[in-house]
Amino acid sequence: MSKKHGKHHRGQKPADGVTETADLHGSSRPSTARWAGGVAEAVREGPGGHPQVPVRAAPGIITVAPGTRFHLSAVDTGADGGLDKDWAKDALAKERERIIALQERLYAERARSLLLVFQAIDTGGKDGTIRSVLKGVNPQGCTVTSFKVPSSDELDHDFLWRYHARAPGRGLIGVFNRSHYEDVLVVRVKGLVSDAVWQSRYGRINDFERLLTESGTTIVKFFLHISKAEQKKRLEARIADPEKHWKFDPADLVERKSWDAYQQAFADALTRCSTPYAPWLVVPADHKWFRNYVIARTVADTLEAMDPRFPDAPKGIAELTVPD
Repeated sequence: MSKKHGKHHRGQKPADGVTETADLHGSSRPSTARWAGGVAEAVREGPGGHPQVPVRAAPGIITVAPGTRFHLSAVDTGADGGLDKDWAKDALAKERERIIALQERLYAERARSLLLVFQAIDTGGKDGTIRSVLKGVNPQGCTVTSFKVPSSDELDHDFLWRYHARAPGRGLIGVFNRSHYEDVLVVRVKGLVSDAVWQSRYGRINDFERLLTESGTTIVKFFLHISKAEQKKRLEARIADPEKHWKFDPADLVERKSWDAYQQAFADALTRCSTPYAPWLVVPADHKWFRNYVIARTVADTLEAMDPRFPDAPKGIAELTVPD
């Protein structure tokens, strides 16, 4: 049994189920202002009284259209949007600044939360993305959970129990490094449960995410999509570098043999669990610099759409003086 939970349970082409994004930029390189962007869609109030914020993916990310069949083969994993690498790195720093400022307001407001879900095949870049995008965010306002092999206590409960327990509280940004989707991915590919069991979980996952949304949690789900050739390159880099041996699990080579089965399982999860309140976003992830930028842009835009506010201060503070 692998040490990882995922192993235990574990420019784009138009296609069905793909919502095309706007052009990345015109004939010239985009300005920072053009890419700093906000979200223009109106916010509507959900059944729980909390505003349901529409998630707008940064240009270059593919939004899986709810109710349509999605095919991963339609996505160019090496897409870079025609962006300049150095420009994107500078723009990433600006998006981080936006995230840091908005996270402070979210924490102070203490009324809603943001949940970022990251899924990918082995070496897909979840750890690196989280480290890069959330660099500088106040640790007091952010929780990161890496779901690994479930404990005996977790196995004694329903499959969503441990995920619900780690959902972010009010004022927090929560990050799931692997998530509740492992229970329709690895368990399916490895045959750890019957078909009837994992098939029934799609609806329960949708209900779970609806509950979180109606309770004030905005959910942004990223699938980091790399090619089989890119995975081979990254595995070889870990073998070649002694300082990366700790990241290498020989079981990854066994899992690689099930590449096609995993691709189908991912595609089915994206198809059946992309909803208006929690859509799946597919990120071309062969280029790490592009992946990091567009995800940071999406997180910043979503926080901006949430529009967290500092709470009103008690009257008269400005007139107070501090005694010697």
